[in-house]
Amino acid sequence: MFQILSWTIRYLFIGMIYYFIFSIIRLIYLDIQSIHNRGRQSQAEVYLKLINRKDRLDFDIREFYDLGTVTTIGRNKSNDIQIMDKYISSNHTKIIVDEGAYFLEDVGSVNGTYLNSERIEDVVELKNGDRIGLGQVEFLFVKEVD
Repeated sequence: MFQILSWTIRYLFIGMIYYFIFSIIRLIYLDIQSIHNRGRQSQAEVYLKLINRKDRLDFDIREFYDLGTVTTIGRNKSNDIQIMDKYISSNHTKIIVDEGAYFLEDVGSVNGTYLNSERIEDVVELKNGDRIGLGQVEFLFVKEVD
């Protein structure tokens, strides 16, 4: 009896390991595919890439957002990027381009805007690879250089 139980537990454990490996490979594949699909959709050099896993959020959100001259982010429909997160203000933050440089500014949000895990109080310049945190969402600022 003990031997049957031992073999059953062993095979269940092996099955869980294979399932875990399959899940990791699937996530890598989906991430590579989303990057490949983004390249077809837009030729923008500057964009925000979602870092969070979409399936863990209780609202719809896109993987990539292209940035314009002035890009506003918040829950309100008038924003360029509308995110229906309950922790994001109606008008939360904006990203502004000035002479080729991109700047992040919090526009009086309740829960604040975070740059690389530090709450911003003033306008700050964005650099390639910066992490922007808003509510439950975190974006990677990407500025592709030729």
